[in-house]
Amino acid sequence: MPSRTPPDIVPPGPGQVSVWDFPRPPRVEPVPAGVRVELGNRVIAQTTRALRVCETASPPTYYMPAEDVAPGVLEPSRRTSYCEWKGAARYWNARAGDRTVPDAAWSYPSPEPSFEMLRDWIAFYPARVDACWVGDDRVTPQPGGFFGGWNTPELTGPFKGEPGTEGW
Repeated sequence: MPSRTPPDIVPPGPGQVSVWDFPRPPRVEPVPAGVRVELGNRVIAQTTRALRVCETASPPTYYMPAEDVAPGVLEPSRRTSYCEWKGAARYWNARAGDRTVPDAAWSYPSPEPSFEMLRDWIAFYPARVDACWVGDDRVTPQPGGFFGGWNTPELTGPFKGEPGTEGW
């Protein structure tokens, strides 16, 4: 049976934040830096209006208004999922040039009331596109294939998604 307790939590240093200080249920906060997503040698999404969802043990997930995604990039996928906090999610395939990435992004068409601000905003999996950026920082994908967190240099972990974290 997986451990329900994380290994040693890395204390944040100056200018850092521990993902273990993020709340559960998660909070939504504005992102002061610009955010962009690249696929197929082009910028497919870029915004200065991003919101991030911060939840215990995970790097934040970044959401942007659908109108800040390049036209024609997103195609509906048949995949769906359910988040205990945000509700039912729908997924999007991303297309740039000759390249199509299945389930590269997701959104909440009818989120739970406390996450209404995310209605129809788009979140991208950083592991499924070529690059994601927050300001000048290139994002590292959250470990594992399930979560879509954007790991940036100021975050300390450990992070949910690494081997052995299934019970956190």
